[in-house]
Amino acid sequence: MTSRNNQINIVLNDHQGKPADTVPESDPFESVNLALQHFIGMEMIRDKMKEIYAFIEINKRRKEVGLKTEAQSLHMLFKGNPGTGKTTVARALANWFAELDILTNNHVIEVDRADLVGEYIGQTAHKTRALIKRAQGGILFIDEAYALARGGDKDFGKEAIDMLVTHMENNHQAFILILAGYPEQMDGFLRTNPGLRSRFPFIIDFPDYQPTELIEIAKKMVKMRDYHLTKQAELKLNQLIKKEIQRRDRLHFSNARYVRNTIEQSIRNQAIRLIKQRVYDVKAFILLTADDIPNDNE
Repeated sequence: MTSRNNQINIVLNDHQGKPADTVPESDPFESVNLALQHFIGMEMIRDKMKEIYAFIEINKRRKEVGLKTEAQSLHMLFKGNPGTGKTTVARALANWFAELDILTNNHVIEVDRADLVGEYIGQTAHKTRALIKRAQGGILFIDEAYALARGGDKDFGKEAIDMLVTHMENNHQAFILILAGYPEQMDGFLRTNPGLRSRFPFIIDFPDYQPTELIEIAKKMVKMRDYHLTKQAELKLNQLIKKEIQRRDRLHFSNARYVRNTIEQSIRNQAIRLIKQRVYDVKAFILLTADDIPNDNE
């Protein structure tokens, strides 16, 4: 086999590559694990990130031996209900991509329809172009992106979509565009423009958290704030989460956001309790008891 740059002799067989006993024992996807180590669940997202990492790493090694490489567009579409981690993951990916030299910096420009769409002719183009320029080298994250198409063909949102599509195609290595929103609405949004879906090689689903995962998230949140849940508090919180899920349909349950709000309310309840009891020792400051966890009607 002849390469334009050099002569490469390759024996093609099913065992091409390093023998098993020379493969390093460390996890080859350690970079992915480190980037997403603080996230509970999200196995599907980890798998997608491993695809990206493997492609980048193999392309780098192909280039080193003189083989052709192909640039990969990394524009993404995140589909998930509120509180499933879409924005948080986008921020983590910005840091990871910057470490891998995919991006030149780790900034995330977080916007919605109001930041892109103007009220009169010419304003939308100016606003959208300015945001794309700000996002150069990083990530442009558009939350509730389906709102751009809600006004129909005569709405200025269509102009913003068309401009985004153009820049995605012409500058796909200069920045990464991530569109996010509810699953059903995002599917409808993709149908409004036939060229959209093909420009997002990574369409990632963010599933709702299970109650056990939400409890783990709660424990992590209290630990980060130097608190600790008693066994009774953990049991009450678990029951509260299950009841909230049953009471609301999944579309209106805010997942980790609900847990965060509940923990913050519990901390405020604890502060009131300690002030009333005039208890000011370290153990009391740390412990969140069942009395601090909000009741159903709060």
